[in-house]
Amino acid sequence: MKKLKLYLDTSVVSYLDQKDTPIEMKQTQDLWEILKTGKYNILLSPVVFEEIDRCTEGKKEVLYNYLSMINYETAIATEDTDTLSQYIIEKGILTEKQLLDTYHIAFAIENGCDIILSWNFAHIVNIETINGIRKITFDTQYNKIIDIYAPYVLLNKEVDNNG
Repeated sequence: MKKLKLYLDTSVVSYLDQKDTPIEMKQTQDLWEILKTGKYNILLSPVVFEEIDRCTEGKKEVLYNYLSMINYETAIATEDTDTLSQYIIEKGILTEKQLLDTYHIAFAIENGCDIILSWNFAHIVNIETINGIRKITFDTQYNKIIDIYAPYVLLNKEVDNNG
């Protein structure tokens, strides 16, 4: 059976060391134990690394240590990534102010991910964005459903390709 491909936005990696939200931090660390098994194919984008690099030295070191524990692929930015990011803005799903979030979504769509995981409820994990992204994937050549979840969903439910 084909492994599901997960896109992790920066919030997922960041919450591995988010002491001011202990419940979400624990859930993310529990998810990391699953990711370490290789059960899923994992995609990160250059945006994730740019955002991690803006963290304090201490947190940056912790996050890169966590990343070294899992196998992942790093997406490569293309002209299509830029076009898709702009299309998300043009369709009113997100705005220029959420440009990096549009890139997270664009990388996931362009690289055929099955699921985007994020703790960003304001811009990514919400009904307007989810419905907007589903419409975009069917309006474009990607024509594939991409699910958007908070990380704890993978702890509470087995997600597979059989529906």
